[in-house]
Amino acid sequence: MNLNLTLVGQAIAFAFFVWFCMKFIWPPVMQALQERQKKIADGLDAASRAARDLEVAEKEADETLRKSKQEAAEILEQAQKQANQKLEQAREDARLEGERMIAKAKSEIEQEVARAKEDLRAQVSRLAVLGAERILESSIDEKQHAAIVDKLAKEL
Repeated sequence: MNLNLTLVGQAIAFAFFVWFCMKFIWPPVMQALQERQKKIADGLDAASRAARDLEVAEKEADETLRKSKQEAAEILEQAQKQANQKLEQAREDARLEGERMIAKAKSEIEQEVARAKEDLRAQVSRLAVLGAERILESSIDEKQHAAIVDKLAKEL
């Protein structure tokens, strides 16, 4: 066998193999690689978009949480103000009720004093009439007695 002829046959077979691979095998392999590369690029883009979306969502959540805390603080402040107002109103109502009760008690005391004075005047006038009766040793009738009592009451 001839070495040159073998070498040339091998070169032709290799050239045919390269042509065959480039014509029939290389395009589907390259297409599969490109599709795979595209899928990987799309996956990386989706991951970066998801990371950005997550970051935006975290910022929105933080903002919502901050607003919620602020609203809760405002609600608590309003509730405290309302409680203080109700407490002040209750104090004012109690003070007014106390003043009303004091005024009523003073009025009742004044009425009792007036009644006591009137009773005392009546008793004094009766005693005076009895004393005068004993002094005069005579009896005074009811009309005279009432007139004397009224006169004494007016003088007192």
